Amino acid sequence: MIKFTILSAALALATGNVAAAAPHYAVAGRIAGPDGGWDYASVDPQAGRLFVARSANITVIDLTRPDSIGQVGAIERGHAVVPIAGSNILLVTSGHDDSVRIIDLSSGRETARIAVGADPDAAFYDPADGVALVMNAKAGTVSLIDPKGARVKATIALKPGLEFAAIGAGQIVYVNNEDRNEIETIDLPSGKAGGTIALPGCEGPSGLGFDKTTNRLISACANGKAAIVDPVAGREIGLLDIGHGPDAVTIDATRRLAFIPCGRDGTLTLIALDSPGGATVIATVITEKGARTGAIDPRDGTVYLPTAAFNPPAAAGARPTAIPGTFHILVVKPQ
Repeated sequence: MIKFTILSAALALATGNVAAAAPHYAVAGRIAGPDGGWDYASVDPQAGRLFVARSANITVIDLTRPDSIGQVGAIERGHAVVPIAGSNILLVTSGHDDSVRIIDLSSGRETARIAVGADPDAAFYDPADGVALVMNAKAGTVSLIDPKGARVKATIALKPGLEFAAIGAGQIVYVNNEDRNEIETIDLPSGKAGGTIALPGCEGPSGLGFDKTTNRLISACANGKAAIVDPVAGREIGLLDIGHGPDAVTIDATRRLAFIPCGRDGTLTLIALDSPGGATVIATVITEKGARTGAIDPRDGTVYLPTAAFNPPAAAGARPTAIPGTFHILVVKPQ
């Protein structure tokens, strides 16, 4: 039986019509996939495909035929998989060999391997400039890559501890730093690092999303908080309670919601972006432990969350191991 939890009546009253208008979400199914670790996921709505970065390759799912699952490429601890708009290629970060791979989806083969900084992790594509930005976590640098030309255009020095990033108004790039509990900035037109934004009360910021309508950043924090940031003022303006173990923030600009999957608790936090007084948590969907990253299909609002079943940790403080044959993707749909 699928469980669905709505916050208290007091919160519903406080958020007024926004909470009432928000659709209910629930787990509607699962897509089984091959074993192996995973990290970020992404959806290409034009091609109707879901991609998941895996330990050794990329899982590709045709969303019109969810039982049709393929694997492409060969990587060493994949972190991010980025479809490049207007092409049939993927950019994939390969964390253990400090490289970015370019994969041709027509053949499934690697066409280029680009050296970047230590531990390339999160990445995203900016179609306005035609560049992909790769966060090199341990190096503390950001590589600007021309994916079609398969070359590094520039490298911008920030600080070690980089996590996810988002691009805001004026082509300013915002990058979470999980070691320093702050957001670092880059002025993309000039290619120069800017100032930092402190995140008091936010420990280990990882996932980051930007809503251009409200001009707000949402940063997911390891201590069960989401930091709401005003980038113009350059400061945190609020903290929301979410689950523990988040690693992504996904913005649904059409339905005016943000989603934060929280893998330690096995929950998906829904945030209304337009509620009176600012972004507000309006619901929590029970998912599964381990579902810490995800992607949304903007066409229908479906959220896809990779996870697996786990063995108990072998020792206190140790990470649980996935049970073979249990990797799957939760399909969370508006009801």
